[in-house]
Amino acid sequence: MCATGPEIRGPRVDLLTAPDCPNAEAARALVAECLAASGLEAAVVERVGRYRSPTILVDGVDVMGTAESVAGAACRLDVPTRERVLAALSAAAVEA
Repeated sequence: MCATGPEIRGPRVDLLTAPDCPNAEAARALVAECLAASGLEAAVVERVGRYRSPTILVDGVDVMGTAESVAGAACRLDVPTRERVLAALSAAAVEA
């Protein structure tokens, strides 16, 4: 039987990065800043792999509105912005 951890209320946030992404730390800080500004608690999952990097998903949806996949790790040209992350978090809070 598995023990359950504390219940996390609020949206799920995924930070997807490619190995050695030069924008990963800025994206990590952006997620933390936006969560603090929104007052929401969220489970933040960080994954490193072959992603358009950095990508921020809120409840599985790319905050930049793109769902294109790539064949390998690649830097994004449309890097997530504070406005887009806050808008996604606000929308997720309304849906909850």
